[in-house]
Parts: sequence; C-alpha cells; structure tokens
Amino acid sequence: MSQNPGVPAIFALMAKPRNRSTLYRLIEAGQLAHRAFLAPMLERGLQPGDDALMLVLAERKGATEADLAADAGVPLAVILPHLQRLTDRDLVERRAVGPELLPGVALTDRGARVERLLASHWKALDKLLTADLKKARRKALNKQLAELADLLR
Repeated sequence: MSQNPGVPAIFALMAKPRNRSTLYRLIEAGQLAHRAFLAPMLERGLQPGDDALMLVLAERKGATEADLAADAGVPLAVILPHLQRLTDRDLVERRAVGPELLPGVALTDRGARVERLLASHWKALDKLLTADLKKARRKALNKQLAELADLLR
C-alpha cells in the first residue's frame, strides 16, 4: 500500500523490527524515495532501470550498448530488454556510433523530453527531501551517505 494516495505502491513496506536500526531507516528511506521517484515513470509505461539509461543517454550522445552496460555495471543482456522497451515507446533510437559503426543508441526528441521531465522530478524530490536542512547539514548528510555506500561496496 502506498502511503501517498497519488503514488502507486511498488512494493510493500518492510516489516518493522522492534529495533529501528540505522540500516532499517536507510532501507526504508531508500524504498520510499524510490517509490516517489517511480511515479512519473510508471505513468509513462517505464520500468525501474529505464530512467538510468535515459539519464546516461542524455549525457552521452550516441553511446554504444556496451558502454551503457558498463556504466550501469550490469551485463549487456540486462540492458537489451530496457533498450527494446524504450525503442518500442519511441524514446530511444538505435544507430551506429563511432568510427567502427558499433551498435549504439540515442534519445529521440520524445525521449529527450521525457528525460528532462524525469531529471526535473529528481531535482524537485531532492529539494523537497532537503528543504529543512541548512547547506552545511545537507553537505554533511551527503558525505555521510556516500561513506555508508562506500562501506557497503
């Protein structure tokens, strides 16, 4: 169930342990933030992971499929279904890139518009999450979260 009526439930909330540990709070916050970010994607028939590819493609004009897989840290076979879905929705087009004319992809005009919407939504959520924090506290929080992520790698 979603705690926000306008946002669909993607997965059930975690079971609540007696001890609300840092790990629990981190996972809970991550799930809720992810759910809030997914709302405009789901409205457009996109799935988790599609956004990451679109954001990368906005920065890398005409990336190869292999480059996308490497940037995402997953095998090419994981990327291909996402690319096919994005191609079917006229958000991405396949094209040859580089001097060797390797299989590549780029955002279509429609894809670029959707990517800008997703990027804007991302920024708005980020601003909302940190609105009550002073600049120094935001910076410290980002540093602490980066350190936690490094510990878990």
